Amino acid sequence: MTAFLIGVDTEADDQWTLQGRSELSVRNAERLPRLQALCDRHGMRPSYLVTWEMATRPESAAVLRDLARNGRCEIGAHLHPWSSPPFRPEDREAGTYPSQLPDELLARQLAELTQAIEEHVGVRPRSYRAGRHGFDARSVKILESLGYRVDTSVDPLFNEVRKGGPLFAGAPLRPYRLDYADVRRPGSATLLEIPVSADTTPALPKALEKAYASLRPIPWRGYFKRLGLRPRWLRPSYTGLADTIALASSLAARGLPLNLLFHSSELLPGGSPYNRDEAAVDRFFEALEKLFLHATSKLGARGRTYAEFAAEWTS
Repeated sequence: MTAFLIGVDTEADDQWTLQGRSELSVRNAERLPRLQALCDRHGMRPSYLVTWEMATRPESAAVLRDLARNGRCEIGAHLHPWSSPPFRPEDREAGTYPSQLPDELLARQLAELTQAIEEHVGVRPRSYRAGRHGFDARSVKILESLGYRVDTSVDPLFNEVRKGGPLFAGAPLRPYRLDYADVRRPGSATLLEIPVSADTTPALPKALEKAYASLRPIPWRGYFKRLGLRPRWLRPSYTGLADTIALASSLAARGLPLNLLFHSSELLPGGSPYNRDEAAVDRFFEALEKLFLHATSKLGARGRTYAEFAAEWTS
């Protein structure tokens, strides 16, 4: 059976700008029931990876509690250093990656975020994704100590070294137990890594994919795209529907889970750089539905939360 996983970075509106990070509006929470209804129709079981503000604001916490109560989804955690206390003003300015935080501050923010989700949403989170994919080896033991079972921060094609962020070139696409020294390789940790679904078309041998992912995205990816080589993600706002469906088919043929990623703010017009108006949001939902239909009817995929997948993978 092919597992279909949906990780929704459930965060405040427009976290790409300083204004959005300052306001921390959570209006997009009102759009989550529409998403859940779509998932329910197709047997999908999303994992909502929740930031501090989404867990603690009464209006968004109420939506999340209602979603969690029915057992059709999972509530996990998503750390934004600029909104999880104790945060520093400079982190809001810079949009800091968790991997840039000092050791003590990283540990404290993760602990307080975990406690806030449990207190306000009523669920102890077991799955995690770092904000801006800012995940490094220090987080592995911290997450284990807090009872987490899954991380899904690693993206083999993600490269933001130029911005002070992480590089995951060479990481497997297949789920693996993390290494305590290098999150790009399998190791002996109890924490299971479920990488974001990403590859290139045409497919490259792993050594060449690692070299490609290590290049500065600008200008190199644009140059290679003109030559016919391009990245693709299981992300409707990054990758066109035809490529998304082709990637899903390729993953299933290789016996790999489908790990879809998007932000809750993409469900709100103007809440992200991607869907600026209601018509764009409707097209986003239509693309999701077509992907779900393809996955269930053509690939035999079945929806799983991250924790459910981890339990099955272990057994």
